Amino acid sequence: MLAFCLLLGFGLIIMAWRRTRKRQRGARVVAGAVAAAALWLLAFPPLRPRPAARAEAILLTDGYQPDTLQQLLQRLGANTPLWYHGSMPAPAQARPLASLLTLTEQRPALRRLHVVGYGLPSAELAALGNVAVQAHAPPEPLGFRTALWNQKIALGETFLVEGTVASPKSSQPAWVYLSAAGTVRDSVRLPAGAGAFQLRYPPKTAGLAIYKLQLRRAGQMLAAEPLPVEVTTTQLPAVLLLTATPAFEFKFLKNYLAEAQYPVALRTTVSRGLVQTDFVNQPTQELSRLMPALLSQYKVLVADAPTLGALSAAEAQAVQKAISAGRLGLLVLAEAAPLPRATPGRTAFAIVPRAIAQTVPQVLTWPNAPPEARAALPAQLRPAVGLRSLVTGPGQALVAASHRLGLGFVVVSVVPETFRWALQGRAPLYASFWNQLLTAAVPPAQPAAAWHTVSRWPRAAQPLTLHLAATLPESQPTVGSLTGPSVRLALRQDTRLSEWSTAQFWPAAPGWHRVRGPGRTLHSFFVYPDSAWQGPERQARQQAFRARALAMPAASAISQENVLEPWPAGWFFGLFLLAAGYLWLEEKL
Repeated sequence: MLAFCLLLGFGLIIMAWRRTRKRQRGARVVAGAVAAAALWLLAFPPLRPRPAARAEAILLTDGYQPDTLQQLLQRLGANTPLWYHGSMPAPAQARPLASLLTLTEQRPALRRLHVVGYGLPSAELAALGNVAVQAHAPPEPLGFRTALWNQKIALGETFLVEGTVASPKSSQPAWVYLSAAGTVRDSVRLPAGAGAFQLRYPPKTAGLAIYKLQLRRAGQMLAAEPLPVEVTTTQLPAVLLLTATPAFEFKFLKNYLAEAQYPVALRTTVSRGLVQTDFVNQPTQELSRLMPALLSQYKVLVADAPTLGALSAAEAQAVQKAISAGRLGLLVLAEAAPLPRATPGRTAFAIVPRAIAQTVPQVLTWPNAPPEARAALPAQLRPAVGLRSLVTGPGQALVAASHRLGLGFVVVSVVPETFRWALQGRAPLYASFWNQLLTAAVPPAQPAAAWHTVSRWPRAAQPLTLHLAATLPESQPTVGSLTGPSVRLALRQDTRLSEWSTAQFWPAAPGWHRVRGPGRTLHSFFVYPDSAWQGPERQARQQAFRARALAMPAASAISQENVLEPWPAGWFFGLFLLAAGYLWLEEKL
């Protein structure tokens, strides 16, 4: 073959050189040599180094871009193994892959896997072993990028959801809506079509619910995501109100607590040795002396300064012990004067009279405080170590603070006459202020068994780790959907802390699930469908890829195994046709 090509090449060159017509002689010489060389290369094409197909593979996942796949095939070679692992039907050129374990078993020499698309769940990456993974993620699509909300709140609290919207290709305004029970409860406008948002809604009923978060632009639905939430009814703490004189402040506070279904009792000193009592949502009893038996029936004691000053030594000691033991919280409504000596935790609170006129309303601030919060401030508290700010006035002046005393808390407020807010019809302001103080005064709850899911976004057919904070129970807890059968959880005690245990559960379908046990403990959690909350899921997958890359620092330095692959014969056949066609055409002209 070599001799034939050499003879053909020399023959074409000599014929071109000896021809009588000298025009285009040089071009014919070159064309003859090229034709002979192309014929040789067509029979024996040169070899080029390409990545070994057995060492690298491509895995397509949901959201892959065909352009990215084409570029990879051009770089790695057309014979690179191509697989598909996702929820949609596999493309024509890819083989379906049900499990990553199958990939590692069928291709033990695989050293690098190119993942194209949105990626793999973090739980599945472990099945790849020591195989290096290189991600090829598509651009971020339109939708909700992140969202945070409390999936378990108490009835009376405000449901709050906040997050960000991604919209890379458009700057038109968009609206984010929060829907509950089929009705839009709150909305916010995003002028640029993307950015941060915050929505809120106070639930009206208790139970399991699925709110909806919607993204719209020009009336068109762009994205919709579920917001599962469990609204619980907690046992309200019993409150004991003590006042030295009849006062509107205590009367309005008693009425507010009664309407909110708090068990509340009011003791008002009318004159020396004469008291008046009032009970709501609880049976009547003797309130003349603050003894341990009486204090054990209440969680919060609200008293004014004169009442604390009139306590006997035995009563003051009983209050002090109840607070230190974590059975009682104390809320003191102070005046512009030092606290009485009998006040528990008195040394932590120093009351300083304010110099400005007491009748001028001042702006008050606390978390989620209404903007119209104003009140006259005759005094303020001196900041000190151990004080936690609850309500502040102008210039961050401390007007309500809490201090830990043993296992309980003492709260002192110098904000007077808050009943005027109720008289003015500003009930939300009045409720927000007193909820802030009462919540800080309630003693901490006793430790109880608590469950939580390790994954923020549980998915069907994906392993879910359940964490239990409690002593290892004797009987196994059960878990299952609300409408399906339950299975027992095999708990594994944590070696670091004996009060921690974990168990794995594979949800079969999306929806609400419930863990029962130990004892009467119940915990509900929601399993999301694959189509929900893809934005946070994509971010979690990318973080898992980055974490894997950090855990395997040598992954990016894997030696490239190459094989010699012949150049495509079509290139040389086309070159031969071009040269031969030129010789023929030039001869005819």
